[in-house]
Amino acid sequence: MALVPYAEGWGLQGLRSPWATFRFAGRTLRLRQDWQRLGVAAVVWDAAVVLCAYLEMGSVDLRDRAVIELGAGTGLLGIVATLL
Repeated sequence: MALVPYAEGWGLQGLRSPWATFRFAGRTLRLRQDWQRLGVAAVVWDAAVVLCAYLEMGSVDLRDRAVIELGAGTGLLGIVATLL
């Protein structure tokens, strides 16, 4: 199911939380997570959060652009790209 082992004490406790809340593009985003049932497709990964923060800094202008996000997770990056 998942490529990253999930076990108590591995430091992945944030993935076990049923909700992940972030603030990007002036909005609060609350995403449902379900690691145990859906694995990698149902958690917010740190890499997505870091890239969202980078895009929010404005170094890349996304206005009037077509953007496709290919990745595993809840789609946080695609949501933030749309809001920006």
